[in-house]
Amino acid sequence: MKHFITFLTSLVILTALNAQVKISGTIKDNRGKAIIGASISIKNSYDGATTDSTGAYVFKASDKGAQVIIFSSIGFKEVEQPITIANAAIIINIVLKEKLDELRAVSVTAGSFEAGDKKKAATVLNMIDVVTVGGANADITSAVKTLPGAQQVGEQEGLFVRGGAGYETKQIIDGTVVNNPFFSSTPDIASRGRFSPFLFKGTVFSTGGYSALYGQALSSVLLLESIDLPEQSQASASISPLFLGAGYQSLSKDKRSSLGINYGYTNLAAYFKIVKQKPDYFTTPEFHNGDANFRIKTKNGGMVKYYTSYGSGKLGLRRPDIDSANFKDAFALTNSNWYNNASWRETIGKGWKMNIGLSYSTNKDDINQHILNQSNVKTATGNSTIDDKNFVLQSRNDLSQVRAVFEKRLFGISTVRVGSEYWYGYQKTTFNNNTSILTDNFKSVFSETDVYITNGLAAKLGVRYEHSSIINKGNIAPRLSLAYKTGKNAQMSAAYGTFYQKPENNQLFGANQLGYTKAAHYLINYLKTNNDQTFRVEAFYKKYYDLVKTYPAINNNGKGYAQGIEFFWRDKKSIKGLDYWISYSYLDTKRDFLNYPTSLQPTFATPHTLNVVTKKFYTSIKTGFNFTYTYATGRPFYNFRFNNNNLKYDIADRGETKDFHNLGFSMNYLPNLGKKNSKTFIVLVASVTNVLNANQVFGYNYSYNGLRKEAITPPAKQFFFIGCFLSWGVDRSQDAINNNL
Repeated sequence: MKHFITFLTSLVILTALNAQVKISGTIKDNRGKAIIGASISIKNSYDGATTDSTGAYVFKASDKGAQVIIFSSIGFKEVEQPITIANAAIIINIVLKEKLDELRAVSVTAGSFEAGDKKKAATVLNMIDVVTVGGANADITSAVKTLPGAQQVGEQEGLFVRGGAGYETKQIIDGTVVNNPFFSSTPDIASRGRFSPFLFKGTVFSTGGYSALYGQALSSVLLLESIDLPEQSQASASISPLFLGAGYQSLSKDKRSSLGINYGYTNLAAYFKIVKQKPDYFTTPEFHNGDANFRIKTKNGGMVKYYTSYGSGKLGLRRPDIDSANFKDAFALTNSNWYNNASWRETIGKGWKMNIGLSYSTNKDDINQHILNQSNVKTATGNSTIDDKNFVLQSRNDLSQVRAVFEKRLFGISTVRVGSEYWYGYQKTTFNNNTSILTDNFKSVFSETDVYITNGLAAKLGVRYEHSSIINKGNIAPRLSLAYKTGKNAQMSAAYGTFYQKPENNQLFGANQLGYTKAAHYLINYLKTNNDQTFRVEAFYKKYYDLVKTYPAINNNGKGYAQGIEFFWRDKKSIKGLDYWISYSYLDTKRDFLNYPTSLQPTFATPHTLNVVTKKFYTSIKTGFNFTYTYATGRPFYNFRFNNNNLKYDIADRGETKDFHNLGFSMNYLPNLGKKNSKTFIVLVASVTNVLNANQVFGYNYSYNGLRKEAITPPAKQFFFIGCFLSWGVDRSQDAINNNL
């Protein structure tokens, strides 16, 4: 009996094995590459297998008849295929399509550096990087100048990018344009930006072609995204020989809203007594700045934010008059600026998202320019060339904006965005009792689509229409970008776009018949990045059309081009604890615009620019050391003189400034680092520009007769800063050491 049971069991097992059907095949991706470890199974069954290193699989199925076989692998779309299992072996070869995923998908990077969004492959700088760049003194624009594409212009404010003038780059906060991002100008002296880097969580610096969501910038945009809710309530204070500041940020108990306020006072009197300045300041620069913010998270997970800031300042300085050794030029400026920004982002149902932005700003400048004798008394010289320098200028510049963008997910992670914006601009200028007023109603509509064909292939297509009432003209600007993944963490991008910009208001005062200026951008880049290293190379060509000429008449007959190649390398891995980046830009550019008699290299552009930035934190001494070295070849300078014989401008003198060298240094000491239960976070900061005390020349000014020229140099060779920053409520130690440990 025992032998009979054993025989019967063996017979059943043998029969079952003979009844199983062999199923085999291969699984590959859409590039023909084998997918290793893919899963194959019969639905509602335990039969199945996984693929080997060649993508092959084989298993035997027990169930017969109509079945469903499932093929799946992480990162790919699952496939279910009906089959009929009889007695014959079955071979099934499958191609799995890659599942579109925001974290794995290629990112269009041609022409832009993104920061603050961990998902983006082009992440380069964050806000802590901005405040720890040696010699940048926490100025956003100064830190951005260490990236490729930006020129080292030190005698005027602005961001000069790839052969473009400073006014051809626009700064945008939460979607709306900032009309006066820098403090008001002083002749031959650059101004800082108005906004603290700690207001923002993300930055996109476009060195060329940018999104169709934005316009009115011929060369570049700097997009700044403000922070949402703070981590917790906190107070802050800052103390230095230059300024005092204090602020408080309150987070509600339910962590759904916050309210904040800050105030700062700057007075350079004590500093100027220690560090002598080249100009003779009869009114020491003095500034008051205050801001407030309110943020609330909506029920649907959206965010409403409001930010307002008010600043006022005054200064006055004297310089020797270039046309006579017996007189001086006295320049006095009083400024006030009020800026407001509100934004609301929300999910509104059926896959749609909404972003609404509102902003209003007003800026007032009162300028007095007078000729003084050697006793600093206002005087009339009897020389019209000199006396014409006496003037009083009052200017008010307002800009109101409203903007709405709606976004919807199409398929996978592909997205479409549509929107519109309206600007109302007002400028009133009174020059020696002669008043001029400009108003403009500017409207635009735009659409943009991100199309992801695979995780390794994507396209961005956009178009923008604009109309300005002041010139009564419209334009249509198409934009196209492509990105292709070439390997692990590596990709190539290419972009093309046309970009328009209205002439500056001071040009429109003289001629309302002017039209848009125009530039066409062509870009291609290669990017390889991981968490610790970034390599980027980009080539570009830019063609300018319809630039403004001021002689022999004000018109749009100007033209130009810019072309070049740029490299960027950042490395946090090779040397333990050291974070550094190197950027290099080669630029070939010429323009025929303004009163240029022919096509020339503009005075704000140079062929070669190199930046080397290093940062290292030593925990043993609780101190970080940051160095930034910048080199740029000399910039051209010209003296254009009107020739009465041929009735045109000639170049009476031309040359090139000496090469630019600047070694900036900063250090930050954290005395409370490592102390447990410390409720106060302290950072002591010291910095200096031009450590090597190089002679920096930015250009030359000429006398009216052209016989005398004076170098344009910084007010002082070096700028020194020391300060103490305190906060209560949030420990920023890891931010301060920039995660280098």
